[in-house]
Amino acid sequence: MQTHTHPADLSDDEPLVLVLPDRDAAEAVAEQLAEEYPALPEPELHREALAGEDDAEDAQWLVVLTPPLSAGPSRAVLAALAAEHEGWLE
Repeated sequence: MQTHTHPADLSDDEPLVLVLPDRDAAEAVAEQLAEEYPALPEPELHREALAGEDDAEDAQWLVVLTPPLSAGPSRAVLAALAAEHEGWLE
């Protein structure tokens, strides 16, 4: 993963959300981001149940990056990282 930053494509007033299929993927992504971008605020993990689903297995996990994000990876790098774990960037 590249560690180049592109401040112009990151907003410092809105969080970025990586949507991942399970907790293990979310934890792996959060750990990787914390290691590679120590200047970023610590990523937050949230479980999001899918609409209409009662089964705990039917949940997505969110890695939320809160501002300031200018010291972090570009949106393209975040999208690629999410895709590596079968997720996406919102």
